[in-house]
Order: sequence, then C-alpha cells, then structure tokens
Amino acid sequence: MLVPLYQEEDNVAPLCERLFAVLSAMDCSFEVIAIDDGSRDQTLKHLQAEATKRPELKVISLRRNYGQTAAMMAGIDHASGEIIVTIDADLQNDPEDIPALVAKLKEGYGVVSGWRQHRQDAAIRRTLISQVANRIISWTSGVYLRDYGCTLKAYRADILKGIRLYGEMHRFIPIYASWMGAPITEMPVRHHPRRFGQSKYGLERIGKVILDLMVVKFLERYFVKPIYVFGAFGLVSMVLSGMSFAAMLYLRLIKDVSMILTPLPLLTVLFFLVGVMGILMGLLAEALVRTYYESQGRAAYLIRKTVNFGPARPRQD
Repeated sequence: MLVPLYQEEDNVAPLCERLFAVLSAMDCSFEVIAIDDGSRDQTLKHLQAEATKRPELKVISLRRNYGQTAAMMAGIDHASGEIIVTIDADLQNDPEDIPALVAKLKEGYGVVSGWRQHRQDAAIRRTLISQVANRIISWTSGVYLRDYGCTLKAYRADILKGIRLYGEMHRFIPIYASWMGAPITEMPVRHHPRRFGQSKYGLERIGKVILDLMVVKFLERYFVKPIYVFGAFGLVSMVLSGMSFAAMLYLRLIKDVSMILTPLPLLTVLFFLVGVMGILMGLLAEALVRTYYESQGRAAYLIRKTVNFGPARPRQD
C-alpha cells in the first residue's frame, strides 16, 4: 500500500485508522508505505507517531517537495509485496474500495484503475477539466480510461518495478503497463469531499500534463528509433531548402529577378542548416538509445513467458 502525503497533518490519524481497519480485515499480509513529500507542517511527526503503534506502517521522508510522481516512485522502489495499491491521503478516496480492487486484480488483470464516477470536486475547475484531459489522454495513447487522475489503483508489482517515472507521469502508469502487455480494467470507486487541508492541484498542472503526454507519445512510438522523428524533420527541411533554391534560380534565370530582392537565399540556407541539424540530432539520439540499452544490459523487448527452454546457459566468451 503506497500513500504519498504533502501537508496532510490533519488527515494522518483518521487515514491510518480507516486504512488499517480495512487492511487488517483482509486475509493477507500487508505493509503500508507512507511517503512524506517534504511537508513543512507536522505531517512527518504524526506519521512517526502512528508508526510506533503500527509495525506495518513504514515511513519514507523525502528531503524536499519533489512532487507526487517522485513520491510514488520512492514508494514503488521500497515496496516488497506482489500487489501494490496506491491511494491519496486526503480521504477523498475510500479505503473500503481496496478489497474490491484487489479482488478484481486477481482475476488476471495487471492494473485495476479506480473511476470516481460521482466525483466530489469543483464542477468546472476540477471535474470538467479532468474529463476533457481524460478523453485527450485516452485518444492520444489508445488506452481508454475514464479517470486517469484517480490515485486509487491496484497494480501487480512486477509491472511497476519495470517503470521509471518523472515529471507528472504517475497518472500515465496504465499507459506504461499497457506497453508491457498488461491487461487493464477500470471500476467505479467512491469519492468524498475533502474534510481537512487544501487541494495541491491547480490549473498550472494542465500544461505539465500536456507536455508529459507529448513525452509519453514520443516514447511509445519513437523511443527505439528516434531517427524517424528527427530524420524526417531534417529531410522535410532539406526538401524545402531545395524548393527555395529552385524558386530562386527560376526567378533569376527566367524572370530576371535579382536573388537579393527576395528572401529565398536566406530561406534556402536556413532550411538546409535546420535539415542537417535535424539529421545529426537523430543520429545522436540513436547513439544514446543504444548506450541506454547496452549499458544497462536491457533488451528492446519484454518476454511474457517461455516454454521448454530450461535454465539459461552461461555465456562462452
């Protein structure tokens, strides 16, 4: 169980009470990892007090406020269970929904995403904008969910352990999981009005999400072959350079118009240089991708399972 917290001092005690009541009633072992994301109030103090009473509660305190994505990444790195459930600390997510998410996950899914069907937030500033964002993300990624922003989700740990998150990309975990071949489903969960504290989400996150979505789309289609992006851009620029040069010669030789009276010489040189730079950047990106895979010993593919292969044999150098 992962719980990122930031400035949630009033929610720590009631959250732990409700969370542990639900988890203790489930027929399984569990751990709760609370990640304090550099809170400046008494959140860490309250977490430490709860941890003295609950051995299953583990606390990670980050040195400063890195953001929810980094906090979740820290929790994922320290989690030891086979199933990881994430939940917000503001008590708007209902811990009572956790058993249903876990049960659904055990049906064979890799990710079970919560859907706040009756969301208790500001109608326009939060709910409407979120609905629009969800449709854009679903259309762009091809992974159709009605509520990417809901933190209450259940994952198989082996999926999360192979993912590295940056920026605001925690909301895109289902997309990464889909790339890895994990079956994904969505189920309605309850949502309550915030009782204590204030929301940490503002309209400025919209721009961040859009930019992160562009990164995700690029990684999905062109991470292994970035030359297709930069090279294509470079080739288009080279073609435009050639067209400008041809137009320049046509005006000079056929129309007897001096080249210095038009912007064509400048455009020819500009497009040519941009084209060369685009191709060179593509080659550099290709080298970086190969360095990335080879330095970490990673393959450019993931295997679901093998049959009749037996144990791996040592390499003969």
